Amino acid sequence: MPLPRSVEGYKVTPNPKGQRGDNMAKRVAIVGAGVSGLASIKCCLEEGLKPTCFERSDDLGGLWRFTEHVEEGRASLYKSVVSNSCKEMSCYPDFPFPEDYPNYVPNSQFLDYLKMYANRFNLLECIQFKTKVCSVRKRPDFTATGQWEVVTLREGKQESAIFDAVMVCTGYLTNPYLPLDSFPGINTFKGQYFHSREYKHPDIFRDKSILVIGMGNSGTDIAVEASHLAKKVFLSTTGGAWAISRVFDSGYPWDMVFMTRFQNTFRNSLPTPIVNWLIAKRMNSWFNHANYGLIPEDRVQLREPVLNDELPGRIITGKVLIKPSVKEVKEHSVVFNNTPKEEPIDIIVFATGYTFDFPFLDETVVKVEDGQASLYKYIFPAHLPKPTLAVIGLIKPLGSILPTGDTQARWAVRVLKGVIKLPPSSIMIEEVNERKKNKRSGFGLCYCKALQADYITYVDELLTAINAKPNLFSLLLTDPRLALAIFFGPCTPYQFRLTGPGKWEGARNAIMTQWDRTFKATKTRIVQESPSLFASLLKLFSFLALLVAIFLIFL
Repeated sequence: MPLPRSVEGYKVTPNPKGQRGDNMAKRVAIVGAGVSGLASIKCCLEEGLKPTCFERSDDLGGLWRFTEHVEEGRASLYKSVVSNSCKEMSCYPDFPFPEDYPNYVPNSQFLDYLKMYANRFNLLECIQFKTKVCSVRKRPDFTATGQWEVVTLREGKQESAIFDAVMVCTGYLTNPYLPLDSFPGINTFKGQYFHSREYKHPDIFRDKSILVIGMGNSGTDIAVEASHLAKKVFLSTTGGAWAISRVFDSGYPWDMVFMTRFQNTFRNSLPTPIVNWLIAKRMNSWFNHANYGLIPEDRVQLREPVLNDELPGRIITGKVLIKPSVKEVKEHSVVFNNTPKEEPIDIIVFATGYTFDFPFLDETVVKVEDGQASLYKYIFPAHLPKPTLAVIGLIKPLGSILPTGDTQARWAVRVLKGVIKLPPSSIMIEEVNERKKNKRSGFGLCYCKALQADYITYVDELLTAINAKPNLFSLLLTDPRLALAIFFGPCTPYQFRLTGPGKWEGARNAIMTQWDRTFKATKTRIVQESPSLFASLLKLFSFLALLVAIFLIFL
């Protein structure tokens, strides 16, 4: 498989002199070969560690590998899934997507990209496929060595091995949450019902009346997809949601416009009520959510917006009907709250989310409560006497999980090596408990739900710990064009590998050409544009305004 043209000339910065500290973890077990598992393998190799990745299925990719049937212990997706984060924002920080890929990537091409990544960095030789991890237990001498005994099962044969560290990369989309007790009468329903995890193709909806419960991205996708074949589609939501299109201002990808360091700094400097008002105003610029029955009831706590390009069009044409929560389920119909009329229903799809656990870990290692685990920086169990177990990718940033997981792995690997020392357990536990209280700061967006985090702020925190955060003050003096692109342009993952361990020599070029790759995917017909005097003057005044803004912000 050919490599993306934009990654030629890649250079990995090795660990200085290849030295290992006395407390360095030499052998690392990695559980799962999805997006976070692949990043963890690569980060281990960069730092001179010896990773062994155990993947229970027969191929890599995790969530992004479509199969016709649901596989136990692995995330599942439907055939039509397309990424919600554009290719420039959701790539690994040192491996751009091929420039001819669409801006929002179908799951089959996303899987191809992951395979290119694995082949480029020789990750496959570190993966043992069709190998289930049965248990990960502390060794009797754990307080002295920090070592783990990992028991695996392959082709009916159980094996045990000792590792100096473990990185858990199993995600949080494996255990479907199906709250049937909350739906009186569901046991009398004569139609078909299932969790969205089991959904693969829309053919089953043809000429039927469908109810989708839950207005997350999956529920909305399924409702919209069903509306092209079904007789009638109801989408039930308890709290509503903001819906946005992937196509944002002037046709740009939504996250390349929304996710900038400048906007993040601006939002975090404003009181939360003002930020929420601005967000509501921006969301309603596409269509008035109140008129479509979608406006969120809770507009204080941030809820991930629903990304769907068709939803308002399906609502306005009567193909999708938005309804409140379900009051009662009957044999062939349902009754919604505040609406006495019974609606005939043939199929109910529960898009009610997921829970997660770690069946191979004892609860004394990682305990899951109220949808979250007691992990310092969402990575390390705060109470362990030796920080030799890391959980990667168990976080919901308002940004892509690929660069987030890669940054987590870079930081975690240096902790496993002993290069970075964690604070005492008491301090880490205190920080974890404070986070669980979900206190509102009063400024910026309110990330108060389990696993939520401010994407740029969180990643910058980890980058700072490994001396890899771009220094904008220094860049303004040495490379002002790059500094402006980093601060005012989209916060693309390439910024995370500009410096520090694992520095990528191609990062600057990737940042300066990110819009070229974005437009290449859409500008497949060349149009000659006549120069405009007004546009030239506007650019000049915009540049002058930009300089004034920089002066005010940095000085």
